Amino acid sequence: MVASEGSRRGPRLSVVVAGQLEAWISEQGLKAGALLPTEKVLCERFGVSRAVIREAISRLKADGCVMTRQGSGAYVAARPGQGTFRLLRRDGNGEGAADNSVSDREISDIFELRYLVEAGAAELAALRRSPQELERMRGALERMAAALETGTDAHTDDDAFHVAVAAATHNPQIERFQAFMGQQFSDSRVPTWNEAGHRSGRARDSQAEHVRIFEAIAAGDAAAARAAATEHLAGAVLRLGLDERRWGALLEMKRERAVDARNEELHGVEEGR
Repeated sequence: MVASEGSRRGPRLSVVVAGQLEAWISEQGLKAGALLPTEKVLCERFGVSRAVIREAISRLKADGCVMTRQGSGAYVAARPGQGTFRLLRRDGNGEGAADNSVSDREISDIFELRYLVEAGAAELAALRRSPQELERMRGALERMAAALETGTDAHTDDDAFHVAVAAATHNPQIERFQAFMGQQFSDSRVPTWNEAGHRSGRARDSQAEHVRIFEAIAAGDAAAARAAATEHLAGAVLRLGLDERRWGALLEMKRERAVDARNEELHGVEEGR
């Protein structure tokens, strides 16, 4: 379990050692409150410098796996997997990635997680929303509508809308998780709301999907809210250019809805003649 400091550099090495240390804690069956070995012992065990060990411990501390007490060392804060939730970053070999870059596969993984959470959250929100929570959603929608008029960035308001939907479930865990997901995935909304997103119609399409989610929630129609949230995720898959083979059912649902909407529009035109 020794990491070679010569074969890796700085940040990447600390990620590797953090993972190895977390695995060692699990293998040893260390319980919360257990004192970790000294930095000197950890340096010898993993074959790295004190600086690398300190950064690895800092990473585990941020993840809620380790806590430190000044003058007395580092302690197990929670068993691995029971600390702060974090999204996994993988490189092509399935190992921990060296930086914060996100691959297409990771984006698809995160989208599946978003689908499970956001579709269910929209459904619950339709059953539980209050006037105040609807107003919170409406405020985010209005800010995005203003951004459409001016061609400005509104990806933070996009995040805020989804958190408002989660808050309307009256389940604080769902709201906290959605806020976390928004922070992790906020950058993926930028292409929708940047200059190119406005020119291509991505921002307009996304906003129309948000409106449908809101209208279904406001109407108290749980099934329609779930369907609208599902359609929104399918639209985002297309906007980000993700592998459509993985999203066949969702994309087919979106295409069928588009055809139905077009047929209704044509029918309305014919009736008006």
